[in-house]
Amino acid sequence: MSESQPARTVTGEDEVVDLCRDLIRIDTSNYGDHSGPGERAAAEYVAEKLAEVGLEPQIIESHKGRASTVARIEGTDPSRPALLIHGHTDVVPANAEDWTHHPFSGEIADGCVWGRGAVDMKDMDAMTLAVVRDRLRSGRKPPRDIVLAFLADEEAGGVYGARHLVDKHPGVFEGVTEAIGEVGGFSFTVNENLRLYLIETAQKGMHWMRLTVDGTAGHGSMTNSDNAITELCEAVGRLGRHKFPVRVTKTVRSFLDELSDALGTELDPEDMEETLAKLGGIAKIIGATLQNTAAPTQLGAGYKVNVIPGQATAAVDGRFLPGHEEEFLADLDRILGPRVKREDIHADKALETGFDGPLVAAMQSALKAEDPIARAVPYMLSGGTDAKSFDDLGIRCFGFAPLKLPPELDFAGMFHGVDERVPVDGLKFGTRVLDRFIEQS
Repeated sequence: MSESQPARTVTGEDEVVDLCRDLIRIDTSNYGDHSGPGERAAAEYVAEKLAEVGLEPQIIESHKGRASTVARIEGTDPSRPALLIHGHTDVVPANAEDWTHHPFSGEIADGCVWGRGAVDMKDMDAMTLAVVRDRLRSGRKPPRDIVLAFLADEEAGGVYGARHLVDKHPGVFEGVTEAIGEVGGFSFTVNENLRLYLIETAQKGMHWMRLTVDGTAGHGSMTNSDNAITELCEAVGRLGRHKFPVRVTKTVRSFLDELSDALGTELDPEDMEETLAKLGGIAKIIGATLQNTAAPTQLGAGYKVNVIPGQATAAVDGRFLPGHEEEFLADLDRILGPRVKREDIHADKALETGFDGPLVAAMQSALKAEDPIARAVPYMLSGGTDAKSFDDLGIRCFGFAPLKLPPELDFAGMFHGVDERVPVDGLKFGTRVLDRFIEQS
């Protein structure tokens, strides 16, 4: 009889898929109110996985059930500033009837893990857990301290998550100077010899707004020249159809220059239709970074079909480019007109940093080691992340959640969309890249 073989050590690649599936199965839907179903359960799950490998995670609640998990890993060089790796555990709601596979099942099909949060952003949460657990099991300390933050409430602006920690528990982030988080490090295949990996170095600011028009209430059978619904709908229509002027920021200029080189053609920011058509799944993200945007998303008025209401409201998702907030607000007021009252539901700043320094070099090196045709390029995110809160602590933030994606996957459509999914191979690739990145950071 042969001697029994020693059990093989579990690696990050071995468990990243199961970690991702487990997280997806915890329904952490964020409805934008005080409730946060599942966030506490997700925080406890993460804390358990970190405690298993010797860390002492802390669960911090900002409101009953609105829980985030934080932990610190000691590095080999305590004189160096710390690195923050952050991800959020909440997701936007999903209607199961619309999905091919149940959004909270974590189903594996067609080479992908399916479910709400698969790319936004329980994939990065799982990759971070997998890498950290692997490194600590094998005794591989990072070169500097790493602060881990798994956060509540990002999908509603981070008030109960990142913002709460920054305002009430800033000591958690002591010594942190740089951070990586979501929506960056994903691939765009140009051709068989070149794959671009988009690193987020900027993101648009936000004004989530409520528009209100007051009018004269009355009977629906009578003429009314002061109908609030009519006035509001005309204003919303003007806003929804408005084309804001193209404004090319530093980050977008760098991205367009890189893209021009990759495609072998000069790009005109004022005429991007043909170029965007070539960008496949990332066209929606890139197109929205060329200008300010304002998307009407909700309408509300009235309580009975034969009653003209005295007030009508609308909600608008407004996003502005770095350095262009004042222009954006002035344009809004001009387009909406004097009858429309505008107030913020939630507002936050735009961010922009340079594509340089040792941390960027570590990203580039880690990607190249796992994908020889990789080229890292900067880009601007059309939305926003928890980086806005961390910026208040002077932390330089990047979007780096590495994924190698099949060219046919509509990656932008996965965010808040139906049938959200992440390739199994992409998760394993990202785990390897993240491990290399930590070692070189």
